[in-house]
Amino acid sequence: MIFLKRTLPLVIAFVMGIVAISIYYIPHQAAVDLNELLSKWDRIIAAFAAFLGVYSLLYLHAGRLKRRQVGWGYSVFVYLGFVVMLTAAIYNNGAGPLVALRKGGAYDWLYTNVFVAADASMFAILSFFIASAAYRTFRARTTEATILLVAAVIVMLGRVPIGALLWESMPELQQWLMNVPNMAAKRGILLGVYLGAVATALRIIFGIERSYLGGDE
Repeated sequence: MIFLKRTLPLVIAFVMGIVAISIYYIPHQAAVDLNELLSKWDRIIAAFAAFLGVYSLLYLHAGRLKRRQVGWGYSVFVYLGFVVMLTAAIYNNGAGPLVALRKGGAYDWLYTNVFVAADASMFAILSFFIASAAYRTFRARTTEATILLVAAVIVMLGRVPIGALLWESMPELQQWLMNVPNMAAKRGILLGVYLGAVATALRIIFGIERSYLGGDE
């Protein structure tokens, strides 16, 4: 049992990690075929992971409904949305679930007129919270905060027509701030993220990072 829970996952992670990295440096048709095979299995595993995620979500909300926790009404909408979207996808505009999802059916209508609209409304409401947080954060208490405040004001004014009315070079200045200092900082952050991802991948491949096994690993 310990072998199945601990040793076997480490062996699979090591072997598949080494193979997945190696095929990118082997100029042979067999490596290309293996890469396509691994890509197919990746999609299959992702589908099973999505199924487990949906099951976990429904199980969580079922518990909230059963115990009548605070906000259990939202769980009703989770189940309602799941059933309606699943039914629309299975019906597939009369074609059934065994063919590709057709355009212009009930599923597309629900996605465009319900999901997209709700998503836009949520982010529209979120913008007010962001503005409130920015007001509390952008206070010129230190030199760095002052620079951040000035740059933020220039960028915000440069992206609206009133900025050009105040100063004709405002749009060009905000574009320079976005293209030079902002891009440099963004690339530095992304480089750190990528190096961290590589380090984490190597730790998983060589069995140093074992948190995915659960328990105290």
